[in-house]
Amino acid sequence: MTGPTNLVLSMFPQGIGEPSVYHAVVVIFLEFFAWGLLTTPMLTVLHQTFPQHTFLMNGLIHGVKGLLSFLSAPLIGALSDVWGRKSFLLLTVFFTCAPIPLMKISPWWYFAVISMSGVFAVTFSVIFAYVADITQEHERSTAYGLVSATFAASLVTSPAIGAYLSVAYGDTLVVILATAIALLDICFILVAVPESLPEKMRPASWGAPISWEQADPFASLRKVGQDSTVLLICITVFLSYLPEAGQYSSFFLYLKQVIGFTSETVAAFIAVVGILSILAQTVVLGILMRSIGNKNTILLGLGFQILQLAWYGFGSQPWMMWAAGAVAAMSSITFPAISAIVSRNADPDQQGVVQGMITGIRGLCNGLGPALYGFVFYLFHVELTDTDSSGKGVSMNENVRNAIIPGPPFLFGACSVLLSLLVALFIPEHTGPGMRPGAYKKHSNGAQSHSHSPQGSGAEGKEPLLEDSSV
Repeated sequence: MTGPTNLVLSMFPQGIGEPSVYHAVVVIFLEFFAWGLLTTPMLTVLHQTFPQHTFLMNGLIHGVKGLLSFLSAPLIGALSDVWGRKSFLLLTVFFTCAPIPLMKISPWWYFAVISMSGVFAVTFSVIFAYVADITQEHERSTAYGLVSATFAASLVTSPAIGAYLSVAYGDTLVVILATAIALLDICFILVAVPESLPEKMRPASWGAPISWEQADPFASLRKVGQDSTVLLICITVFLSYLPEAGQYSSFFLYLKQVIGFTSETVAAFIAVVGILSILAQTVVLGILMRSIGNKNTILLGLGFQILQLAWYGFGSQPWMMWAAGAVAAMSSITFPAISAIVSRNADPDQQGVVQGMITGIRGLCNGLGPALYGFVFYLFHVELTDTDSSGKGVSMNENVRNAIIPGPPFLFGACSVLLSLLVALFIPEHTGPGMRPGAYKKHSNGAQSHSHSPQGSGAEGKEPLLEDSSV
């Protein structure tokens, strides 16, 4: 018996060629290229829809989306073990991109559907499970890096293209183009992407039971305190990723509506930081890991993050934002380094559990961070006043111009990352069996009772700490 989604997939070809990392790369590139095109129109529509308390509403929208993703990710990961990865790639991409055409049809429905789409906005989890299915352990970090770099590359050019088309031809054309690219991504999955999880790796029936332990998003969080090293890593991730998640949700709006960047300048900023981030996560990360070691690379990345957040917090001039953006690119080395230290110190059959804990922490931050940033902006009365719907930018809010701290949430984030760095100082470089407690043994239940190789772990168990899919 096959699952209902698989019945739909059975009407299409079984994919082109053997499953490969390149299939995953194309899916990620098209999805986030489509969303990147909408960077400029979305900032305009957001302020037009919520002229009062724009930052607060932006934080709440992305906060609800993040929390729903956190709650649904374990269940989707467990179900993908039963029904296969291709089915859930189709579902996650479809529902993640579903809000795009609504931007011009009904802005209120657009933001409502964005919030609700968080239930399926876990494409990265399924993609990394797809990659884990088809790669050997020694190849996996390189494959993860390729997918992560593709995510950054998709956002290098798309905001600039979207900004140009918006000025030249209007927002409607940009929305139509983004919708077309999203449909192309869905068609690519249907026609070209082969299934990565063989039938023999799945339960005999698609109706095999999924235990509450697998679907419980808090299950991994409850195990955090069972090992001191895992506890230190999880606290480090929480304190450093909380401000980063909030920053991703509001920073481009802050640049355009408070600092006074034009739409074209915002697009150029994204492109430059994206290119620098790709270099940092490939060339620089490899050099640092070989020269100063894993733990020191984490500490260096956290140091860069503190500097860039403090610069964003105290900066009030455009050149300060550019300088801090270059530092922000260097801070992107932190999460791949954390993922590597976990992978190095956990047994292959237990990496999924430990990575699942860290992924759960990150998912929680994706919900709490945007809401927290929006609330702090609201608390310090950072509001948007003089808007320019033509996309030419606005003059800086007078209260912000005269404030000692123009960006209070960013300074709060710097303090949070400073605490994260202090905690990270106590993470051992090599823990041996310390990260392999017997309490982390996998449960023998529905979707996991069948024999899995290390490559066939669940989605939530194999996702590294790389860039998030929030846009």
